[in-house]
Amino acid sequence: MTQRKRHNYKNLKIWKLGLEIANDTSDLLLKFPNHEKYDLSSQMSRCSISVPSNIAEGSAKTEKGFSHYLDISLGSSFELGTQLLIAKHKNYINQQQLENLEEKITEFQKMTMSFQNKL
Repeated sequence: MTQRKRHNYKNLKIWKLGLEIANDTSDLLLKFPNHEKYDLSSQMSRCSISVPSNIAEGSAKTEKGFSHYLDISLGSSFELGTQLLIAKHKNYINQQQLENLEEKITEFQKMTMSFQNKL
C-alpha cells in the first residue's frame, strides 16, 4: 500500500503569498467607509481569507482533492481582483494600492497554477 503525499501548507510559497494578500487586503479594508461593512468590504474580506485557507485545507487531502482546493483558492483570487477594481472605481483605494495588490495576485495565480500542474 502506498502512502499518500501530504504537503505542509506552512512551507508552501503559495500559502505564504496568499496569507500576505489576505493581510494586505485586511489593512486596506480598515479605511473603507462604514456603509460598506456588510457589502464590498465583507465580500473582499471573505474571498481574500479564502485564498490561503483553501490551500491549508486542501493540503490535508489527496493530490486530486488538493487540486480542487487550489482551484477554489484561484477562483477567490480572481474574485478579489475584480473587487479591487470596484474599490478603485469608488475611490476607496488609490492606483498604487490597486497595482501593488494586483501584482501580488498575479504572481500568486502564476505560482499556484504551476504548482497545481506539478501535482
